[in-house]
Amino acid sequence: MTGEAPGASRRRILQFMAVLPVIAAGRAALGETPVTPIPETTDAVTPFKVSVPQAAIDDLKRRLQATRWPEKETVSDWSQGVPLDKAKALIAYWEKEYDWRKFEKRINAYAQYRTKIDGLAIHFIHVKSKHANALPIILTHGWPGSVVEFLKVIEPLTDPTAHGGRPEDAFHVVIPSQPGFGFSDKPSDEGWNVVRTAKAWGVLMKRLGYDRWVAQGGDWGSGVTHALGHVRPDGLVAAHVNWPLVFPERFPERPTPEEKAAMDAAARFANDQFGYFKEQATRPQTIGYALADSPVGQATWIYEKFQAWTDNQGEPEDALAIDEMLDAISFYWFTDTAAPSARIYWENARNGGGFNAGRIELPMAATIFPKEIYRAPKAWAEAHWPNFIYWNEVDKGGHFAAFEQPGIFTAEMRKAFRTVR
Repeated sequence: MTGEAPGASRRRILQFMAVLPVIAAGRAALGETPVTPIPETTDAVTPFKVSVPQAAIDDLKRRLQATRWPEKETVSDWSQGVPLDKAKALIAYWEKEYDWRKFEKRINAYAQYRTKIDGLAIHFIHVKSKHANALPIILTHGWPGSVVEFLKVIEPLTDPTAHGGRPEDAFHVVIPSQPGFGFSDKPSDEGWNVVRTAKAWGVLMKRLGYDRWVAQGGDWGSGVTHALGHVRPDGLVAAHVNWPLVFPERFPERPTPEEKAAMDAAARFANDQFGYFKEQATRPQTIGYALADSPVGQATWIYEKFQAWTDNQGEPEDALAIDEMLDAISFYWFTDTAAPSARIYWENARNGGGFNAGRIELPMAATIFPKEIYRAPKAWAEAHWPNFIYWNEVDKGGHFAAFEQPGIFTAEMRKAFRTVR
């Protein structure tokens, strides 16, 4: 007891919240970058809303207006990176037409929380289905992903009867921001690799009261989901990935056509697209300085991946709307997570992280999208997953499966986990 009159504490909190924009504006006037305030968090599951100060939005526009552009590329395609005219068009739209407040309203329509696990506060979206026998599922993003890429599948998963499904297809949906991403805390010490994150997800699902649940992930979310398969936290009954980490220890001497295609695609990735990976795996702090200071740098660093890894006809806008891509890019910018998100590469590269997650006894499922970085052959998965429960190869989509093809993704979740309900 504090001795305060009833309601006094609440009034003081509201008064403090009211001056936060003023504080942020003052910092901007002093030349400091305004930041989004994030409350201190305990083990308690605490409601959270995204609220970026207007001063941070104004600061972004000021930085965009002051961009110093490089010269035009010497090629006529994307082989040197984002073409200058594409970069200028993206940034002009971000500065003059994009509406962060529209996205803020959209994400805040879903229940969000923060809770401290293993010393770190984790941000997550949690939407429960109205259907009593819904199956809890935890969806994990990668880089340059975030919770943003799953927003389009929340309603179809939780309310299947309104989206072409049956009551028995329903899920309770949990979508956490990985450590160092979004509105989760940024680790201040090393050690947050996929195994530690997987253990944290086990604590989170138990804390939410789920004693029987499934997991799904792509990119580094696939890494976490494979790690969940090794950790086997209480309640986890099966998992699905859209990027199976099932590379063989040695390539076959006489590969099948499917194996050769996977090997060739992995080689192209290593030879032509691996620069970002190497930089973030070895010097995440250095790239963090560049991206944290320059919104154009942050935007093009991610925009390039939307072009390279989506199912498109040459332009990223063929697969994702410009506003959707800027939602994802702005999420990184306003949370200042360029460096801490890059460290996921450093943490896992130094701990043996790679494209082979090893043998997993947990019942596993996978969906292969045609424009994935490489398409793992079914035979490789069968060799690594003795309890193989589902496999499908679909005809549309790329690396950002839920973001690009929410309808296909939703259908795949329903089918993949039907046998474990």
